[in-house]
Amino acid sequence: MPSASTQASTVAPVDADTRLAPGRPGYRRTNLALFAAGLAVFALLYSTQALLPDVSAAYGVTASAASWTVSAATGALALCVLPLSALSERFGRRAMMTGSLAVAVAVGLLVPFAPSIESMVALRAVQGAALAGVPASAMAYLAEEVRPKALIAAIGLFVAGNSIGGMSGRVVTGWAAQLGGWRVGLAAVGLMAAVCAVAFRLLLPKARHFTPGTLNPAALARTVKGHLADPLLLRLYAIGALFMTVFGAVYTVIGYRLVEEPFSLPQGVIGSIFLIYLVGTASSAVAGKLVARLGRRGALYLAVATTTAGLLLSLAETLSGVLAGLVLITAGFFAGHAVASSSVSRTATTGRAQASALYQSAYYLGSSAGGTLGAVAFHSGGWAGTVLLGLVAVLGVVSVTLYGTHRARVELKAEARERDRETGREMGRETYNRTGAPSVLRA
Repeated sequence: MPSASTQASTVAPVDADTRLAPGRPGYRRTNLALFAAGLAVFALLYSTQALLPDVSAAYGVTASAASWTVSAATGALALCVLPLSALSERFGRRAMMTGSLAVAVAVGLLVPFAPSIESMVALRAVQGAALAGVPASAMAYLAEEVRPKALIAAIGLFVAGNSIGGMSGRVVTGWAAQLGGWRVGLAAVGLMAAVCAVAFRLLLPKARHFTPGTLNPAALARTVKGHLADPLLLRLYAIGALFMTVFGAVYTVIGYRLVEEPFSLPQGVIGSIFLIYLVGTASSAVAGKLVARLGRRGALYLAVATTTAGLLLSLAETLSGVLAGLVLITAGFFAGHAVASSSVSRTATTGRAQASALYQSAYYLGSSAGGTLGAVAFHSGGWAGTVLLGLVAVLGVVSVTLYGTHRARVELKAEARERDRETGREMGRETYNRTGAPSVLRA
């Protein structure tokens, strides 16, 4: 009969880490809930983008003016994401995301009734500000509730929800607009987002590792200052903004290009072009594998190369060439975004909500700038002007990443020299002790 000690040794060790991981209760519900939240956020945030030619015609405004119905929402989100993330530190990630989605959905149901372009831009700004409570809170929730090894996969799925939300919102608005007008299209997206918001609230488990903090503006300022002083975080913020500049420019303007000669596509078909977002769903979901195989910088270089190839290919005057270009642009963007955003969560050891909020601010400022500048570039130089803007932004990503690679090599060499000096000092002390150092030193 085995002894008690033998029996004890055969018992599997208890896993003390209660955070979520694949196979553990609540992990799948969490992923599904945040997938629904991501879907609702992007469906609402870019709900007018596929309809910009119709919005321009209805209100009698230029592409640049109509683009503000997108840029106002993304710009307001960028400005509000940091203060709302601070509120999430006090009231909880789950409560913040629920409230944000509720307000954004309510405003979304009002947007179709906007009587003028000015009122629509104002409503969209309010909607973007409300949505700001979701992205940073979601990243912080995952960083707190999910084990580090499963974090990139979980964030990748949240980003995948973003891509499907952006895709489905544009497809729904496109076909609904073709059947009943652009106002019907916007109403359909609002109803779809409402269903996602309810699903999110029902599915998301209560936080088990969240510790409420106090609202301390001075402490918040110190945390933000610390993050902005971190060179790696700054580079990640710049990369997110630049990638999103490309993406915002391309997808804000593409409807105007496809409605013109030689394509002359109807609104429903133009909305269906956004099914290409499914490529982004796949590329963001495999971002973790790319990082494991190529490293963070290698994955970013691959994303840059893919995006660049897509921009150049989109210059083709055939629909197949344009579509192939959009596929590559979408794949490269979502892969780069998933790598950069997950790296922020892993780099920040304190104030994760603020670190994620700063990334989201930079990211959506890039979207706002890309949408407006892309429309201006299209107005000035056609699609080639928009592509040129995208190539400049991609060059910025390359420059930032190369600088990061250079700094890493410099730091490694400095650490190696310091190790060599320390080894030399240790060997010198050892030799001195062996060859007659005073006993007090040998001690």
